[in-house]
Amino acid sequence: MADPALSHAPKPQGATGVLVLSDGAVAWGKGFGAIGDAVGEVCFNTAMTGYQEVMTDPSYAGQIVTFTFPHIGNVGTNHEDDESHDVPGAVGCVVREDVTAPASFRAEDTFGHWLASKGKIGIAGIDTRALTRRIRLSGAPNAVIAHSPTGEFDIPALLEKARGWPGLKGMDLAKVVTRTEHQGWEGAIWRLGEGFTRPEGTGRPHVVAIDYGAKDNIFRNLVQAGADVTVVPAETPAETILELKPAGVFLSNGPGDPAATGTYAVPVIRELLDRDVPLFGICLGHQMLGLAAGAQTIKMHQGHRGANHPVKRVAEGVVEITSMNHGFAVDATTLPEGVVETHVSLFDGSNCGIELTGKKAFSVQYHPEASPGPQDSFYLFEKFVGMLQRKDD
Repeated sequence: MADPALSHAPKPQGATGVLVLSDGAVAWGKGFGAIGDAVGEVCFNTAMTGYQEVMTDPSYAGQIVTFTFPHIGNVGTNHEDDESHDVPGAVGCVVREDVTAPASFRAEDTFGHWLASKGKIGIAGIDTRALTRRIRLSGAPNAVIAHSPTGEFDIPALLEKARGWPGLKGMDLAKVVTRTEHQGWEGAIWRLGEGFTRPEGTGRPHVVAIDYGAKDNIFRNLVQAGADVTVVPAETPAETILELKPAGVFLSNGPGDPAATGTYAVPVIRELLDRDVPLFGICLGHQMLGLAAGAQTIKMHQGHRGANHPVKRVAEGVVEITSMNHGFAVDATTLPEGVVETHVSLFDGSNCGIELTGKKAFSVQYHPEASPGPQDSFYLFEKFVGMLQRKDD
């Protein structure tokens, strides 16, 4: 039986926003942010903070984020908290309560005005609990999110657009969100009143980071852990990477289907492994390392997105609370000999980390850089940088 909060009911008076699911369900609300419509996969995120970081995370490209925490937008936005600049992230968001005026001394703009400046659409007044329950039961649906100040919508056309979108499976989005040029990275961890400062020290090992859709805070954590970082585009050949003389190579997070991105990323990673270059991957980078090692990836039913996901370190039995954002995963049943499962999700037992025997190569499915989220897992950056040869060694 259809949930009454997500029904085929006619448009209520005053509605200026609508979410049209591919199965024909319609949810009405109050639009804010950009005007127009956008298509994507609807997912939900359980984090209570960090909506600005979520909306600018390139891993959310092609997705409409449903925030389960009701009070979104209440601390406004500022230029320091964007996780990427001038690249696509989430196409829109769905929230429960109307966005209130910012209540933070760091606020530089309202959430609605900021969304509009980014070309992203928001809808308030949606029963996000019902929508989340629907996703949990039936999987993440394709949908169109739309905002019209006049309240005029062509629902049949929006439904056709939602049904015509092919979905994330088989879609390579890394090449859409990646940087297009090599870039040195300077700033490290943010401190109140100081901004993004750079730790002092010479002889720092050089890390080349392959950008499949990276969050900026990953690079800050690499610098904070003691590395110099050069960021390169997703399709950079192994030969070009090796010419930069990296002490190690980082494989970033990113959006889309890992199997599609792997067509050009996996051969590069395999060559780096053959050269015994130390590797560290996060999220999509974890999936790329898994594919390069001979494993397979799968599309998840609902995915993991939030800042409260418990993950167990298999060897020690220690539990970390982590930040996650992924709709695909490495299939643990396909891990070949020589690949050790190092971390597992305590929610559903899915794979959350691997390490290659005889290689300095490891990866995790979750986000140790947080932003938003807990900082239990910063040790992974220290582990990676600690295994690299310094310039003065």
